[in-house]
Amino acid sequence: MDHLCVAHRGFSGIAPENTLAAFKLAIDQPFVRWIELDVQLSKDGVPVVIHDFTLERTTNGTGRVKDTDWKELKRLDAGGWKSTEYQGESIPALAQVLDLCRGRVSLNIELKTAGDMYPGLEKAVLREIVARDMENEVVLTSFERSALRRAKELAPGIRTGLIIDARPDDLAKQLEGLQCSFLSMGYPRLDRKLMKDLTGRGITVMAWTVDDRSIMRRLASLHPELMICTNWPDRWEQVFLHSKHRMWHYIRNLFIK
Repeated sequence: MDHLCVAHRGFSGIAPENTLAAFKLAIDQPFVRWIELDVQLSKDGVPVVIHDFTLERTTNGTGRVKDTDWKELKRLDAGGWKSTEYQGESIPALAQVLDLCRGRVSLNIELKTAGDMYPGLEKAVLREIVARDMENEVVLTSFERSALRRAKELAPGIRTGLIIDARPDDLAKQLEGLQCSFLSMGYPRLDRKLMKDLTGRGITVMAWTVDDRSIMRRLASLHPELMICTNWPDRWEQVFLHSKHRMWHYIRNLFIK
């Protein structure tokens, strides 16, 4: 796997997060193998891609996502807050993102919910995935464990993952109980021992959110299979691909001499 690059909410360092512009820019980077995104439901039950429960930070709208119909949501400007270049960029439906990414990049889809905030979220998301035969191209992740359980009940074969920013002693046991084969963890919590234990149990681990090159290098030393989620995929390229090229030239020169 070699520290797979995961574009956090797309290439969100440059383009407005969780928009088609950010996803297209991420896909354009040949080294980006995964994209992470957030899904909620509109008032009328459409899975939409947005991080915050409220609209104010990343759009020109107000109020809660769950209280707004899809017809209203898609009219909002979700790009102008980032720069005038992206003014008019809209909130995408999950269906649009799946159509864009299918066969091109894998998706880490966070079920963005809390408690019973979004009844039917898992079913709506799975409906869009299954309709496109993309079950093998996604992992459904969440902080909300009940959402992961519901997803597994609806689609036992779907891959799921827990998001956590803590380090419980029985983490491996918790993942087993949730039937999760994926873990999304805040990077300061990770170390070599935990990585060895989890990967030895068949758990894929992703570190979030890492934008500092020196931290990327330190994390790389923990385990070769650690996935790295970043807002700036170009920095991932500078750390990993450039270092590989330097090593290749060094070895090549040894043999030439």
